[in-house]
Amino acid sequence: MSNNKTLDIIYTSDTHGHVYPIDYAGNRPCNASLLNIASEIKKDGNTLILDGGDSLQGTPLTQYYLSNADKYDYHPIAEAFNAMGLDFFTLGNHDFNFGYEVIRDYLNAMKAKCLCANVEDLGGELKLSKTAIVTLENGLRIGLSGVVTDWVNVWEQADNIAKTKVTDPVIAAKKALDEIKDKCDITVLIYHGGLEENPATGQKMSDTTENVGCKIAHEQDWDILLTGHQHIANEKFVIDNTFAVQPPAKAEKYISMHAETSDDGLLVTSKLVSTGDVHEETAYNKMLQLEEDVQRWLDIPIGSLKDPIDPEEKLYAALHGSRLAAIFNQTQLEWSGADFSCTSLGNDPLGLKKEVTIRDICAVYPFSNTVFVVEVTKKTIKESLERVASYFTLVDGNPQVSKEFLEPKIEHYNYDYYAGLDYEFDLTRPVGERVVKMLRLDGTELSDTDTYTLVTSNYRATGTGGYKAIGNSRVIRNSTEEMPDLLQEFIQKNSPLGDIVNSRIRIVY
Repeated sequence: MSNNKTLDIIYTSDTHGHVYPIDYAGNRPCNASLLNIASEIKKDGNTLILDGGDSLQGTPLTQYYLSNADKYDYHPIAEAFNAMGLDFFTLGNHDFNFGYEVIRDYLNAMKAKCLCANVEDLGGELKLSKTAIVTLENGLRIGLSGVVTDWVNVWEQADNIAKTKVTDPVIAAKKALDEIKDKCDITVLIYHGGLEENPATGQKMSDTTENVGCKIAHEQDWDILLTGHQHIANEKFVIDNTFAVQPPAKAEKYISMHAETSDDGLLVTSKLVSTGDVHEETAYNKMLQLEEDVQRWLDIPIGSLKDPIDPEEKLYAALHGSRLAAIFNQTQLEWSGADFSCTSLGNDPLGLKKEVTIRDICAVYPFSNTVFVVEVTKKTIKESLERVASYFTLVDGNPQVSKEFLEPKIEHYNYDYYAGLDYEFDLTRPVGERVVKMLRLDGTELSDTDTYTLVTSNYRATGTGGYKAIGNSRVIRNSTEEMPDLLQEFIQKNSPLGDIVNSRIRIVY
C-alpha cells in the first residue's frame, strides 16, 4: 500500500427523486435535493462521488416525468447526478418499480457507471458492470463494486423483473472482492441494503436477509462499506475492521469521507453533512420547464370532501381509527370487491383539505404501490391482527407506541388499519394474545374452514413488516394501476366524499 495518499468520498443514497429543493406536499422550498448537494461538491482528482440507489421513486417530479418522459430531452435524475459529477452508483430496490425499460433509459442517461454485481441482465440492454478499478490522480488504486438487496425478488411485480435476475448479494460481493482485491489499494462496496445487527452492541435486529451488511463485513474484508435502504443516519461505524456508513433519505444529508493510507494501514474518517440552501444553476435552469409542468399538474383539482381531515396524530389514529385509512381501504375494496381490506399510513401525521388536488394525493400516499388480492383464512387474519396489536405497549397503564415500531427506525407504516371487520384488542394481555374479538361488520363470526379475500398493497402482500401470514397467502390478482391513481379515481367519482365507516375497532387497556 502506498504511503500517505488520500481518497475523499462524497456518498448519497436513497435520495428518492429529490432533484429540486422543493417540498411538493407543502409547496414550499426545502434544502433537501441533489441539485443543492451538487452546488457544494468540490471535486478533484482524488475524490469519488458515489450513490447507493433508490433514486427513481419518491417525488411527484419523478412520478410525472416517468409518465411523460417523451416530452423532455433529458432525464431529471441523471441530470442531477451528472451535475454532481457522480462516478459510480448501484441500483436500489425501488429503482425496479417501473420495469426494465425505465432502468435502461436511466442508465443510458447517466455519465456515471452502474455497479451491480448481483443483477444479471437477461434483456441485454442495461449498462451494468460488476466491478471497477479507478486510479486516482495521486496514484492510489480504488477497487469498487455494488450490490442490491435480493428482496427485490420478494417485493417486485414479476413483470418488472422479468428481464433481470437479482442474486444473493453476499455471494456476489465476495466474488467481486476476490476479483479486485489484489489489483487495488482500497476496496469499496456500495450496498443498497442495511444492517441486521446493532453496530454498537452486535445485537441481532432482524432474522431476515433483507439487510445483510453486517454479514458482509463479518465474512469479507472490504475496507469501506457504503450502506443504505434503511434510511438510518449513521456517519461511521466499524464492523470487523470494515469502515461503514449510512446517510439518511431524501438528500437531506450526505456522507463526506476522508481516507488516508500510511505504513500503519488505512485511516478513515467521515461525517454527515446537512444539505445547504444553494442549488447548482445549470441543471436547475435546464429542467425548469419540467418543474413548472409538475407544479401545474399537482394543482389540478380532482374532487372534494364534505369535511376536511385534520392531520392525524399517529397514536391517536391507531387507537381510534383513521378517516384517511378508511378512504384508502374503501378505494381498495371498491376496486377489488374483496371481503376485507388493510392499509397503512406513512410516518408523518397527514390529512386532506376539503378541496382535493393531485398534490394532496401525492402527499398522503407517496408510494408507487399497486394493489393485491390474496386468499386468507380466519387464522391468517388473526395472526396479522396480533402483529397490528403489537404496535402498542402500556406505560403506567396508558398505551404508547412500542419500541419495536420506533427503533432502530420509525415504522408507523407497519401499523395496519382493517376494513370489513369489527375487531377488539386487549392491551393488558401478552403480545400475541391480544385479539379478543374478530367479526364481520354484520356481526357474523368468521369460519374456521372458509377462505376469504383480503386486498392490500403489494408491499404488505409480500409479508413485509412482520406479516408473514399474509406473505404466505395465495395471490389471486393484482392491479396494474398504482394506488395514487386509484385514489384519484375514487375521490373524483364520489365527490363530495363524506366520512366512510367501513370498520369498527375497540382497544381495551
